[in-house]
Amino acid sequence: MENQNIENQAIQLTKEDFASDQVVKWCPGCGDHAILKAMQDVFPKLGVKKEDIVVVSGIGCSSRFPYYMNTYGFHSIHGRAAACATGVKLANPKLSVWMITGDGDCTAIGGNHFIHACRRNIDINLILFNNRIYGMTKGQFSPCTFRGTKTKTSPQGTYEDPFNPGELAIGAKATFFARGVDVNPKELTEIFMESYHHDGIAVTEVLQNCMIFSNGVHENITGRDVRDDMQVKCVHGQPLIFGKNRDKGIRLNGNQLEVVTIGENGITEKDILVHDKTIEDTGLHMMLAHMAPPHFPVAIGVIRDVKAPTFNDSLDQVIANEKANSKIHCMDDLLNSGSTWNIE
Repeated sequence: MENQNIENQAIQLTKEDFASDQVVKWCPGCGDHAILKAMQDVFPKLGVKKEDIVVVSGIGCSSRFPYYMNTYGFHSIHGRAAACATGVKLANPKLSVWMITGDGDCTAIGGNHFIHACRRNIDINLILFNNRIYGMTKGQFSPCTFRGTKTKTSPQGTYEDPFNPGELAIGAKATFFARGVDVNPKELTEIFMESYHHDGIAVTEVLQNCMIFSNGVHENITGRDVRDDMQVKCVHGQPLIFGKNRDKGIRLNGNQLEVVTIGENGITEKDILVHDKTIEDTGLHMMLAHMAPPHFPVAIGVIRDVKAPTFNDSLDQVIANEKANSKIHCMDDLLNSGSTWNIE
């Protein structure tokens, strides 16, 4: 590992090294552009060779990502990005595998692959673009579309409650969950860096705007006039304080979270919940992931980051044990094992 670190330190790459020669074919103003920029900014800082990075995607606008990154890539099929990313990581564990997917691709046809990737704790970085719509297939509602939204396939408004990707991931035992917004690429680079350093599944939901079919869907969170009051930054070891005047906070009252105002009713900064991303129990992280307007701000940043055995390490241990205890060490041993006989 030490030699690997020395080798990585010698790698000097720039953002331009990770930009491919392909024309980026996303609509002007699409949030995908900002996410692409953030990823091209962070990859040179990883200290990893381009040939040791693989970007895997499913189907959807976000899934064009492999064409725009000058790394190895695999544009797979609808909902199967997690399965393909798992195969890549198991085949070559030294690769840094980044899975790009959308809310439709990941939580609908890809739902089972998603929850099992989380459950297994496979060591990949999963970036979920959530624009709450099927964009590339022209505006059908997705499993993350809000109830009552009028779309091409729900002209009277949807009558289903949406998934919360954070609750879904944490409920499936994901060891890392973060949330960012497309209009803050700098913050995204910080999240992606933490994702890279996490050992195991690292799920990052990006609230992303689709200019054509769900324009403004996150405006009540990301709009300039509301973002200070509608986003609370989760920084490990720091109190959950937010608001334009930094006078609001999240307090744990019994077993429930509540928004309080510092200076009112005797509330001080000491009453505000201090964020701990390393708590193994999922309860508090689940509550943070669940927060939403109008009664709560949305939790942004790394919400959960805990240590647990990875699927990769467990599989490697099984293989090592089998090799150590096997009576077969070469092809001759295999051919001469079991029932053998001579033909005269």
